[in-house]
Amino acid sequence: MITLHTNFGDIKLDLNEEKAPKTVANFIKYAESGHYDNTIFHRVIDGFMVQGGGFASGMEEKDTNKPVKNEANNGLSNKKYSVAMARTMEPHSASAQFFINVGDNKFLDFKSETTDGWGYCVFGEVVEGTEVVDKIKNVATGNFGFVHQDVPLEDVVIESVTVA
Repeated sequence: MITLHTNFGDIKLDLNEEKAPKTVANFIKYAESGHYDNTIFHRVIDGFMVQGGGFASGMEEKDTNKPVKNEANNGLSNKKYSVAMARTMEPHSASAQFFINVGDNKFLDFKSETTDGWGYCVFGEVVEGTEVVDKIKNVATGNFGFVHQDVPLEDVVIESVTVA
């Protein structure tokens, strides 16, 4: 069990070590090292997802460890309140960033072992604090610089993380 202590309230995550062992181990390593402390949810799109784990306040990017192999072919689906790894267009590029689905996003699920088909690895789900996630998905957003869109206008901070 993981608890994200945010400035909006606590979000408890149940991680699925059986279906995504490498991803869960990677996430726990970041959590226990303090990497997620004082990071922000830097991308929020109502009806889609809230993404965090990679930036401190002011969109200061945090250093990461090497990427983890994509385990999206584990049978888990990007359904509402599931937790998945964020990545670039390269299927095996996920490192620290993750997102909580705030809608049913089955189009993100694994389809095939191709660049377009890999999907996004679900490795857990929100078991308490869905109302906190719902509060976060409704914050006002805008652009930050020329690169970042859908950034909350007021910081949504993961103050600390508890691994139990």
